Amino acid sequence: MDQDYYRKSIGSRIFDFINIILMLMVIFIMVYPFINQLAVSFNDSTDAVKGGIYFFPRKFSTSAYKYIFEDVKLLKVTIMSVLRVIVGTITCVFCTSLLAYVITIKWFSGRRFMRKLFVFTMYFGGGLIPFYLLMVRLHMTNSFNVYWIPGLLAPYYMLLIGAYMQDIPEAIFESARIDGASELTVFFKIAMPMATPVIAAVCIFVAVGHWNSWFDCMIYNPSGQFDTLQVYLKRLLLEVEAITGIRDQQLLHSKYSELSPVTVRAAATVVVTAPIIIIYPFFQNFFIHGMRVGAVKE
Repeated sequence: MDQDYYRKSIGSRIFDFINIILMLMVIFIMVYPFINQLAVSFNDSTDAVKGGIYFFPRKFSTSAYKYIFEDVKLLKVTIMSVLRVIVGTITCVFCTSLLAYVITIKWFSGRRFMRKLFVFTMYFGGGLIPFYLLMVRLHMTNSFNVYWIPGLLAPYYMLLIGAYMQDIPEAIFESARIDGASELTVFFKIAMPMATPVIAAVCIFVAVGHWNSWFDCMIYNPSGQFDTLQVYLKRLLLEVEAITGIRDQQLLHSKYSELSPVTVRAAATVVVTAPIIIIYPFFQNFFIHGMRVGAVKE
């Protein structure tokens, strides 16, 4: 066969070059905001207010990080956030996976009704005020339980995991049942191990959601006893903004002159984003494979 057949034409090379340029532009658009916040967070507060900081700090300073990490309560709220992520992710993924397995059992007569019932909740809800009153009646405000119990079942993730489990050959489940395995045994020893890619992808979604969540903490935790890292850093930022408003007092000026809302906000953004960036590469393969569910038959 002619060797020219294997050679790329000029049009193909131009197409590849344009694709590379477009991908580099997309990468830059996605990465630049974090690089900018990193540069601002390490810049001197007075100088940062002037603007014009893009990729590197103009006057290097760690005052914003010192202000954040010197607080003794930081360790407690970080542990609370980590605990919320662990408990919330494990319970949500387990209950949602079990529900997804139930709606894939073909001989279960109520599976279609259950699927429609949970899909209905994706489009219609009671609203914020009724939900808040429900949490009050259940005595779940100012408690850690409000972080994970309301999110035990996630309809969207149920559909995602269920779609993956439906692609598993039914003969595998039937052979286990013939051997005397119960449905829980089939779920734990067959369904979950074979659905590991999609379950890992769902774990990432749920964990990131719990880590970034702050609105429910502000509403259902008014006492501040169960503050998470995101809410605590927000309160620190509000404190800095209040301090800068009364900086004419000599004592406050001498103590907080190196701080500004701009640098503290950037430092807080870096602190809450860094753990996700560090953990994500370890789950990347599972995430990509799980997101291809139903898209391409392998």
